[in-house]
Order: sequence, then structure tokens, then C-alpha cells
Amino acid sequence: MPSPTLLIRDVPPRTAFALEQCGVHPLLARLFAARGVRHAEDLDDGLARLLPPSQLRGTDAAARLLADAIEQGQRLCVVADYDCDGATACAVALRGLVMLGAAKSDVGYVVPDRQVHGYGLTPIIVDLARAQRPGVLITVDNGIASLAGVAHARALGIQVLVTDHHLPAQENGAIVLPNADVIVNPNQPDCAFPSKALAGVGVMFYTLLALRAELRARGRFDAASQPKLDALLDLVALGTVADVVKLDANNRRLVAQGLKRIRAGRMQPGVAALFNAASRRTERASAFDFGFALGPRINAAGRLADMTLGIECLVTDDPLRATELAQQLDAINRERREVESGMREQAELLLDTLLQNLGAEGDAPPALVLFDPGFHEGVVGIVAGRMKDRLHRPTFVFAVGADGLLKGSGRSIPGFHLRDALDLVSKRHPGVLRKFGGHAMAAGCTVAEADIGIFDAALQAVAREWLLPAALQRQLATDGPLALEYFNADTVARLDAEVWGQGFEAPVFCDEVEVIQQRLVGAKHLKLRLRHQGQLRDAIWFGHTDSLPAKVRLAYRLSLDEFQGQQRVQMVVEAAV
Repeated sequence: MPSPTLLIRDVPPRTAFALEQCGVHPLLARLFAARGVRHAEDLDDGLARLLPPSQLRGTDAAARLLADAIEQGQRLCVVADYDCDGATACAVALRGLVMLGAAKSDVGYVVPDRQVHGYGLTPIIVDLARAQRPGVLITVDNGIASLAGVAHARALGIQVLVTDHHLPAQENGAIVLPNADVIVNPNQPDCAFPSKALAGVGVMFYTLLALRAELRARGRFDAASQPKLDALLDLVALGTVADVVKLDANNRRLVAQGLKRIRAGRMQPGVAALFNAASRRTERASAFDFGFALGPRINAAGRLADMTLGIECLVTDDPLRATELAQQLDAINRERREVESGMREQAELLLDTLLQNLGAEGDAPPALVLFDPGFHEGVVGIVAGRMKDRLHRPTFVFAVGADGLLKGSGRSIPGFHLRDALDLVSKRHPGVLRKFGGHAMAAGCTVAEADIGIFDAALQAVAREWLLPAALQRQLATDGPLALEYFNADTVARLDAEVWGQGFEAPVFCDEVEVIQQRLVGAKHLKLRLRHQGQLRDAIWFGHTDSLPAKVRLAYRLSLDEFQGQQRVQMVVEAAV
């Protein structure tokens, strides 16, 4: 992997000083100011500071529809998605609807099988849900592009409430919405909700807040006796972080509230069981745990097995059952890692062959498309992300789907909107993309094997037009040197207590160091002993085996290394130049 250019974030000095004067720790004031925080009140993570549901288009109509359905005793069926956001959104819907008065026997769900049903509310999923005799279908984390599925449900006399956060479909350059009874989506036209980054689970949570207000207005309960939906925030936080949506102020509040509840021991049995299965401590819960420990275990079910396992883990109230399901998810995740490892090795070989033919990594094409008949559809997205990180290029990885077509998952780099790129490819080469959708940084598409070469050339053509040479050089934003006074366990604890993630990245510092010792541990990690600011430091670079020169500039995170009851601050290396 080529070394990145290390950049130091700009810190507006007046803003940092103002935050510090309001009581923010000096180091945090600097970090927050560099990430766009301008006022101390922006750091208030109280529930009262959440954006109101009334600003989210469709919530009032959705609340009326659901309140009527509950009062009439209609059956409700949630149509889930097979990733962590979809699973948590489904769990929030199931738990929340029952909390707000729906009979438990009247609330069910269906979840597509990735390899059999494809994505979203397809007509075949409607037929699957129809067996539950629902009066209302509620999509979570999907549905905004499900034109045929919504039409099929409506033709059968089933009402459809779409809750989603993805971008709508387009036809001939115009946005096309499904003919649902109600749509709740911050990214639909004419929605003024300020947080366009709300995850699917967040959209469902907001829909429940609106439903509670509607039921309160109908006299079902008052403000003192109303159900406390904040009990669902552990699930909202998990799904929000796992879906890698931008952690704007509103999303950070949702995540912070979920973390506070988990650290205090208040969480669903399934969440507690997943922490145990991942050997993570709930009293120290962080967004990192959601993204790298719990999220992957839930996602593994959708990738290699059946997401029903993940959803059942999150909705059961039986701690023993939750433990059993979490252990199953952990085992599936270990299998997923093995499958991913084999695929990654094969993808590396394909990439090495491509680069050898071109001459060097610096001559890599502006976009990568990789396919092998042995690739597994469930992990193409993960492998695409790994390959994207290696060469800093937009990357698609394809596998053969159950229908014989190639299912591709893509990951992008800043400056290249992947879903818009697919839209342009589809316009230039009609019929090549059988299906496509997604976001700026992640997207998916379906092509015939015979058309993979056309797609490869077309994607590269778009990348050449859109990406300047500078955009193809990986850059790593850092927070500059870390003062000696902050290199301690208290700083690690202070940083770990905050909410970091997509769009509000965790602190990465950079300093000149002298390498005293270096050795491999576990055959694939570089263990380092460094001299830093006159002090000896321990450091580790995970997944890196090449030795470093005697003097080097490191980008690193701080962490606590616990061994035999002893805690030591160590540097976790992100890059070296």
C-alpha cells in the first residue's frame, strides 16, 4: 500500500479557545474545533437536543396510519434488510410497536435472503409477507426504490409504509418514488430534515416518536405515563455506527445516548450477549465496539447465513436465548473471516497480476473491477473495501449470484460518488447494469458475466473524467503532534468516552519518532519500541510486516494495552512516511 500524504487538520484558534472557556478540556476543544464544532451547545448530547420528528417529512402521516392500524387490530409486518442497520431497524420497529400498544401476536417480520431474494421490497418478498395476512407492510432500511414491490402490495390491498434513508430511484434523470401510502425518508424530495445522514434505524426510531405523539394526542396515555422509547437507543446507536453514516450532531446524540445506557447496564439482552461474545466490556462501550465487534457479527448472518438469527438475537427478552444466538453469530463471523481471507488473497493475486502488466502500482487504473468465479457474494463488499484501501481507487468486486448474474459491491474514495457513477454508466451503456443503487461511498450493481468487461471499461472512463491525479493520492488527516502532558491513560479514557466515527473521525496524531526496536508478532503485526519526545514508547502496527527506518514520521492513535493486569499506553500506527 503506498504511503499516504499526512495532513494536519486546521484548528480555528478562536473557536478552540471559546470551547475551552466553556469548560471543554483543552485537548478536546482543539479536536472538536478541527471537526467543525463551533459552539459548546453543539456538544450537548441530551435527548432534548434531538431534531424534532415533525421536521421529518412523512412522520405525521405514518403516525396516523400506524395508530389507526393498532386501534383496528390490524396485523403489521416489518420488511427488514440483511445488514446491521436493517436488523436493528427491524428490532426497533418490533419492540417499539409493541411498546406503543400493538399486540405482540399482531407484529411480525420478513427478511430477504441475500442470495435468493435480492434487495428490498420485491414482489416475491411481498408474497412471502402475505402469508402473515398483514394490513400494513413497514419497510425498514429499504423500499425507496422498490417500485414493483410496493405496487404489488397495493394491488393486493396491503397498505405500505416505507421507512428508508437511501436515495430514490431515477428514470431518465427524474426521481421516481414508489406509490406507497406513506414514505418517511430524509432523502426524499421536499424533506427539510437537517440530518440527511440519518440511518435506517434512526428513521424508524423517529417514526415511533411521531407515533407516540399521535397516540398521546388521541388520549392513549399522557406525557408522564407514555412508553419510554429511549430504551431502544442501544439498538439505534448500534445500527447507526455499523452503517457508517456520517456522524453529524444529531446522529452523535443518538449514539451517545445509546452508549450511556449500555455503560450503565441498560440494554437489550441480545446487545449484552454480543458484547460478551466479542469479549468487549459494556462499561467501556464505545462506537468502536459497534463498528468493529458487534456490527460485523450481526452482518455475518446476512452475508453467510440468515439475518433472522441477528434479528432474533436483538428481539429476544430471554438472556439464555440471546447468549445462544450471539454465540451462533460469533461462529458465523469466524467463518466469514475465513471466507474473506481466502477471497482477499485471491483478489490480491488478481490485483498483483494487473499491476505487473501495467508496470507499477503508480500506474494503476483510476478504478478497479475484480471478479473470480470462486468469490462469495456475501463478502464482496468487505473485499472491495480492502482493495480500495490498498490502492486508493474506487473498487468493485463481483461474485456469481444464485441467478447466474454477477452481483457486485463497490467502495469509493473521496471525490467519487459511486452511485452517481453507476447512473452515468447505465446511461452510456443501456442494459449493462441490470440493477444498481447505493450511496456516495458504497454501492451495488448486477451485471451479466458477458458484460463485466464493458462495465470495467465504462467505470474507468468515468473515473478518468471525474478524478484528478491528486484525488488518487491517499491522504490521511491527522491532529498533529500530541503534547507530552497528554500521553497518559487519562487521555485515552477521555478520548474513548467521546463519540467518533464517519465524518467525525477519531483522533489520529502524528510525530517524528526514533525506532529503537522492531519485531513481528503473530507473523503479521509489527511491534515497535520507539523514542518519542525523549520518552520510550510501545507501538504496534496491525497488518503491517515491512520494517521501518531508524527515524520516521508516524500517524497513530492512542490505546491502552492491558497485559497481566497492567495497563500501558501504546501507539497504534496508522501510517508512516
